[in-house]
Amino acid sequence: MQLTHRPVISSTGLFTPSESITNEELVASFNSFVDRHNEQNADAIAAGDAEELSHSSVEFIEKASGIKARHVMSKEPVLNPETMSPRWEERTNDELSMMAEIGVIAAKQALERAGRDASDVDAVLCAASNMERPYPAMAIEIQQALGIDGFGFDMNVACSSATFGIQTAADYVRAGNAKSVLVVSPEITSGHLNWRDRDSHFIFGDVATAVLVEDAAIAPEKHWDILSTKLKTVFSNNIRNNFGFLNRAAPENADGADKLFVQEGRKVFKEVVPMVAQMIIDEAEKLQMDPATLRRLWLHQANAGMNRLIAQRVLGHEANDDESPTVLDTYGNTSSAGSIIAFHLNSDDLAGGDTGLICSFGAGYSAGTVFVRKVA
Repeated sequence: MQLTHRPVISSTGLFTPSESITNEELVASFNSFVDRHNEQNADAIAAGDAEELSHSSVEFIEKASGIKARHVMSKEPVLNPETMSPRWEERTNDELSMMAEIGVIAAKQALERAGRDASDVDAVLCAASNMERPYPAMAIEIQQALGIDGFGFDMNVACSSATFGIQTAADYVRAGNAKSVLVVSPEITSGHLNWRDRDSHFIFGDVATAVLVEDAAIAPEKHWDILSTKLKTVFSNNIRNNFGFLNRAAPENADGADKLFVQEGRKVFKEVVPMVAQMIIDEAEKLQMDPATLRRLWLHQANAGMNRLIAQRVLGHEANDDESPTVLDTYGNTSSAGSIIAFHLNSDDLAGGDTGLICSFGAGYSAGTVFVRKVA
């Protein structure tokens, strides 16, 4: 078979945890924790030696983010004021790790939807905001579990990991180094979330996605041409997580709040929206495309307000749910998987020739765009 060296998206896959936490459940748990904290530290609070914590509310969460619920791998321990963190038994080295397990489920669905056998795949990229361990690479474990004879490696660009992975996979196809590449994004973000922080305890959810990027010569009849990819990074401390293997060198701070997700939300909003909107407009110009003609935007699902403003700047008007679909309300922020979930669940109805944009943005700062055209 003569390869074209032209990359396309053949299919996608999605794993969704069975358990979900509503805002009502989350607020009840958080407020119970707050009441206990304030009662136990009443004297210190009165003396000015401790901070009095404030209640959260459903109204605050939905106004700040647009999130109404989120799926998690471990519900009861997260809602338990004693733990407020996921809990599960540690797996042995001979068992499939949790990230690999959910990644494999998403990958198998993507392969099935494309009518592809795992033996046809050349590479696996595990692109996610956190890795369960440094090595062996999660991608190699997923590769092994799927029975793929090729190579794999992990990559982390926070919330933009999946789009960075798609460009990397597309580059392999363009260069002729692979004809079929799986980009798998298992995001167990409940593990890095500080469930005791009022400003962020509602943000994240767990999920896994997979994107099959292939040479057009072997793609199924229905696929998506990748018209262009564009990546951008700008250093910022406004979204940060200081957890790492060197924390043990300073044990007195090893469990500090900065070892979980922290952000300056208002600064992120102010700086990322114009950066991403202009990035999209500039790339559309290179493609000699009027961005207003984009049939659909599958944007990063982090904040409803950010998506609304970005879409408005790109399209020239406030986007409706058809033009910029939302999964944020039921999935929460799933880091790099968010735009892929939106694409997976809201792309089948487009007609041949329709163009769209997969776009992610987040910590780093990092941003990635993938312009696609549907081939019927």
